[in-house]
Amino acid sequence: MKQQFLFIISIFIFFTFTRTYAQLKNEKIDLIIDADTANEVDDLFALARAINETKFNILGITSAQFHTSPLASDSSVYESQKINEELLKLMNKTNIPLPLGSNAPLTNKARPAISEAADFIIKKAHSMKGDKKLKVVILGPCTNLASAIIKDETIIPKIQVYYIGFWHDKDQNSYNKDEFNSRNDPIAVDVLLNSPNLDFSVMTATTCQHLVFDKSEVDKNLKGTGAISDYLINRWNTYDRWWTKEDPKKQKWIMWDLAIVTALIHPELAEKAKFITPKENVQRSITIYTNIDVPKMKTDFWKSLAPNRVNKN
Repeated sequence: MKQQFLFIISIFIFFTFTRTYAQLKNEKIDLIIDADTANEVDDLFALARAINETKFNILGITSAQFHTSPLASDSSVYESQKINEELLKLMNKTNIPLPLGSNAPLTNKARPAISEAADFIIKKAHSMKGDKKLKVVILGPCTNLASAIIKDETIIPKIQVYYIGFWHDKDQNSYNKDEFNSRNDPIAVDVLLNSPNLDFSVMTATTCQHLVFDKSEVDKNLKGTGAISDYLINRWNTYDRWWTKEDPKKQKWIMWDLAIVTALIHPELAEKAKFITPKENVQRSITIYTNIDVPKMKTDFWKSLAPNRVNKN
């Protein structure tokens, strides 16, 4: 009788474990993507990849400013907002909310930049159930998230942050914040670094600079294959690359932002380690991506757009 009872208990435990494992395996990743989409080209490629990902439950795409760009107007956040709207329409995902972000960086570490985006992040963070955390993926400046944290610090235990920014020497553990995203709101970067309990992962410019696409492979894989593909190619062709005179025909492009999105989808394609924050910030441990598998990240991107393709014939 005792053996029979133990057998029944073991069967119950087995099926409970199997069901729980299956649920965890199929559980979608809740995230918000914060993007300065109208700045450069890689944001569009990163968003296209994320929107097509079945593992993601994208709760919203918030728009970000990029005021230091010489190509930016005095309303750069609205430029990002417009492209976000166009992308979702082309990819038939108009059900994803697009809260408008701040058009200006922080001016004070204690004063948030009020925006729909900051309020949206707070609301969604508090909507997480149990131990589940909201992932906030930042492809530009940290203005919107930093504002949300300043406004309501109680969201910190409820979020995990993934940021593209600054340069980092892993051997010396030295930081250089003179990088485009970080320069667009240095106060916001420090707000995140100085939040002791914030789960903060950084895909540094040092690491993601190696994810370079060739124009030839972009044309080969995307040209004439669908509306979103044509949109991405047109962005590449028409964007004026202001920061360098090298490669005037734009035969290559660094896909900075695509690296962090792909690393979230496929953790096995990136290496990361713990490092202590810069000496001028609160001393604590953060996660930094130190290496990425460039060939496999490229292959993953081409495969991801397959559902959007049309027959070339």
